[in-house]
Amino acid sequence: MLDKLQVLVTKYEELERKLGDPDVIANRTEYQRSAKEHSDLQAIVGVYREYKEVLRNIEEDQQLLAENDDELRELLKEEIPRLKARKEELESRLKVLLLPKDPNDERNILLEIRAGTGGEEASLFAADLFRMYARYAERAGWRIEVMNSSISDKGGFKEIIALLEGKGAYRSLKYESGVHRVQRVPVTESQGRIHTSAVTVAVLPEAEDVEVQVDPNEIRVDVYRSSGHGGQSVNTTDSAVRITHIPTGLIVTCQDEKSQHKNKAKALKVLKARLLDRMTRERDAKISEKRKSQVGTGDRSERIRTYNFPQGRITDHRIGLTLYNLETILDGDLQSVIDALSTHFQTEALKESAA
Repeated sequence: MLDKLQVLVTKYEELERKLGDPDVIANRTEYQRSAKEHSDLQAIVGVYREYKEVLRNIEEDQQLLAENDDELRELLKEEIPRLKARKEELESRLKVLLLPKDPNDERNILLEIRAGTGGEEASLFAADLFRMYARYAERAGWRIEVMNSSISDKGGFKEIIALLEGKGAYRSLKYESGVHRVQRVPVTESQGRIHTSAVTVAVLPEAEDVEVQVDPNEIRVDVYRSSGHGGQSVNTTDSAVRITHIPTGLIVTCQDEKSQHKNKAKALKVLKARLLDRMTRERDAKISEKRKSQVGTGDRSERIRTYNFPQGRITDHRIGLTLYNLETILDGDLQSVIDALSTHFQTEALKESAA
């Protein structure tokens, strides 16, 4: 581990020198690439430098124990255990920082939420989940743009797709993909009986143009008049767009904008994200199940979480986490859940790395 870290420190110092080189500064592309590499290494180099400082202090303190000074020895006997504890903390952090990074972690995401079993109640809960993620995004300072939505009779969402733009969006929400189950008394239930409904969530990293090329000859674009809640017309022109990717059969629709051009641009963005996701899944299918879980793609058919309203309880079934602050979580205070999931999957990755 220390050999790897020293290589990274050397690279970091080389990048620092490059960033002060007038020739590099004059080359905008090279400067931006070097600045990003330098920024990516900053955290691990900082922790490693503190780690080396702690090791040096431990060694010096142990040498000072041989001094004929009782008061000093008493102080050192208190300080050395504290330094050793800090050494172990830093070692744990370095192991995590050395794990292979998910290349998608810093990307924007396409968040897709769809009502599943449960009819109107599932649609209403889909709206609750979208509000939860939207509130979380607002707290993180991210930008939210709805790409497409289909509203149910009671005002819920049969489907909603949104772009969340912000640093680390995928890293924060990548473990949210899967089936979210809700247990509560629906507004349509007159007997007060608890119903169980389900909503599916998919979190896709936004695709960059250089990664996914869409051949215009391989798509079919249909336009039609958009319709809204209850079937009423949203506008009087054929502005809604449906794009079919012929080789894969993927279909994307978008009708939220009044402009056909804007709807087409949004639909293409969603299509590219789905194509990138498909490529990633096909690649991961070729590697072991352990590695697949380490990457954290997850199975969207898997029930990952239950929201129990009568008990005010939320349970994440993958890690056995149960919390009794359902109301605050649905208000966007998701960080405790996200941190627990990240810690769990990092621990699994460390076990795999050690094996």
